[in-house]
Amino acid sequence: GHSKDEWMVSKILERRFFPAYLTSVAWEGFNFVGHEIKIVESTDLFGATVWPSALVLCYFLEKHAKQLGLEDKRIIEIGSGTGLVSVVASLLGAQVIATDLEDLIGNLQYNVVRNTKLKCKHVPQVKELTWGSNLEEKFPKSSSHFEYILAADVVYNHPYLNELLKTFDHLCQEKTIILWAMRFRKENTLIQNTFFHNFQKEFDMEVIYDLPSLGIKLYKARRRCTFTKSHG
Repeated sequence: GHSKDEWMVSKILERRFFPAYLTSVAWEGFNFVGHEIKIVESTDLFGATVWPSALVLCYFLEKHAKQLGLEDKRIIEIGSGTGLVSVVASLLGAQVIATDLEDLIGNLQYNVVRNTKLKCKHVPQVKELTWGSNLEEKFPKSSSHFEYILAADVVYNHPYLNELLKTFDHLCQEKTIILWAMRFRKENTLIQNTFFHNFQKEFDMEVIYDLPSLGIKLYKARRRCTFTKSHG
């Protein structure tokens, strides 16, 4: 129970390190997949900080890469922010598309390229994706087949939760698995509950990690089977 949570949380958080001396650019370091990953945070933007949810998701991907069969898998991350999760998935051999809002793409691209160049089996892509908008145009259902959708800390107090749900719905095919790290914030209880209620109408969820000392749960979700049994 609780002691396992604290042990795991300390293991996850020790993957983060800070520069030994001050540089003109603020960055944070992370150790995953045998690499020192340097992430530049753009401090003026909300989506440009590495939140603990991202660390939890990275830790899970690294620990279970073989079990998940990540090598060569087609993966899209939504709300990539600084790009840490996409970098880790790329280092694990997946074919990754990192996505976020237009304002964040420059910093995202910088971090992804800098930390994956010549280290990855597949060169990761970075694409602009505004939740709920132009989804079919940017990621046509007929040709966008993702084995995994990754999301860290995408549900919080923002006005685009319906669009987020539409985005999950559009990108998630019958066999797609969503890996979603969620940080619960007390002030957002109503928002969180509403989103979960709507999400669970379409997706089956199971909790993979429950880390109360971080207020984070990691979920695995897949589309509910829509077919009904025919009666002969």
